[in-house]
Amino acid sequence: MRGLAACPASAIPDLQAAVGQALDRRLRRGTVRPIAVALSGGGDSLALTLIAAAWARAAGRPLLVLTVDHRLQPASAEWTAACATTAERLGAGFRALVWEGEKPTSGLPAAARAVRHALIADAAREARASVVLMGHTADDVAEARRMRAAGSTTPDPREWGPSPAWPEGRGVFLLRPLLGLARSDLRAWLTSRGETWIDDPANDDLRFARARARRSGGPAPVRPEPVDAADLARACQDDGVGGLGVARALLRAAPTDAARRFVSAACVCAGGTARPPAGARVERLLARLAGHAAFTSGLAGARVAADASQVRFTREPGEAARGGLLPLRLAAGETGVWDGRFEVSTDAPVEVRAGRRGAPVAVGVDGEVREVRLAALVHGRLLAACGAVEREPA
Repeated sequence: MRGLAACPASAIPDLQAAVGQALDRRLRRGTVRPIAVALSGGGDSLALTLIAAAWARAAGRPLLVLTVDHRLQPASAEWTAACATTAERLGAGFRALVWEGEKPTSGLPAAARAVRHALIADAAREARASVVLMGHTADDVAEARRMRAAGSTTPDPREWGPSPAWPEGRGVFLLRPLLGLARSDLRAWLTSRGETWIDDPANDDLRFARARARRSGGPAPVRPEPVDAADLARACQDDGVGGLGVARALLRAAPTDAARRFVSAACVCAGGTARPPAGARVERLLARLAGHAAFTSGLAGARVAADASQVRFTREPGEAARGGLLPLRLAAGETGVWDGRFEVSTDAPVEVRAGRRGAPVAVGVDGEVREVRLAALVHGRLLAACGAVEREPA
C-alpha cells in the first residue's frame, strides 16, 4: 500500500464536486438498482469508489463493488481482501471475480482486459446494475495516445459508452467520471484523507506497452469531444430480424468521423461480433459508400449491400463469419444469446438454429418448432455504440 507526502489543502481540487457533476449527468437518483464500481485497490479506482459511495448514499442507491483477481501477481488475493475491507467500511456490496484457468503467453494485457470486462459485465447484469463506474483518468488518455504513436490500436477511453464485452455486456454501460482529472490530484486527495492504495508492479513492467507509455511521461493532451454518430443510428431502420438499413445519402452527408463510427458499429452489431474492424478496412468501405455504384461487401461478420439509395447491414452467413450460424442449446428456464444478435429465453429444452433471413428458430427435442421469448439486440446495441443513449436507462 502506498501514500504520498501531505499536500496543502488549497492545492487539492474539489474532486467530489467535479466527479459528482458527471454522476448527476449520467445516473438516476432514487432507483433501487445498484451502481457498480470496479475497484482494483489502486489510487484511481479507490478515489472513485470513495466518491461514488458518498454520491450513492445521497442519491438513495446501493453501491456494488466489483474486484477482479487476475491471478497474475502473488499478492492478488491480499489485494482482493483489501478491496473487500474497503467495501465493508463503506457499507457497499462486494463481489470478488476471479480469472480462472491458463493465462496466455503472449498478448497478456489485452487478454486480461477482455476477461476483466466480461467478468464485470456478467456480475453487473446478475445484480441488475446497468452502469459500471471505472477509474480511468486524463493520464490514461495520454498513455493511450502515446501507445498509438508507438503502433498500438488502443482507443481513447470515453466518459460514457457501452461495455465492450459481448454478449456479456448487453445492456451494461461504462461511466468514467475521472477523465478530466490528473492521477496526481487523485493521489493528493487520497493522502489528505489518510488513505493508502495498492501499486500493481505490472504498471512498471516495461515489457508492456502501457507501462512504457506511462514511463515516457509528458503532459496529458487535450481530450477532444467524442464523435457523435447518434443521428445516423436513430435514422437507421431495424428490419426486425437482425438487419439494419440507412439512406446512402445520409451517410454521404454526415461528417466523416461520424460516418466512420456508424459504419464500424453497424457492421459489428449486424454481424453479432465483438471486435471492431480494422480502421483501414472501414476507410475502404466508406470510400465505396461515398459513390453511387451498387456493391456488396463483407466486414466484421456483416454483409454490406448498397444500392443507389440504401445501405443494408445484415449477418454474413458464410463460413468466413465465425464458421456460419452455429446452433445454441438451451435447457428449460435458461436464457442465452444466439449468434450475438438475439437473446433467447425458453421454458423447455430447445436448440436455436438459423431460420429464414438469418432469424432464429427454436426446435424441441422432438424436432418440432417451439415458441421461445426473443429479444433482438442489434438496433439497441447500435444506438448505444453510436452515442444515442446519453444516460442510465430508466
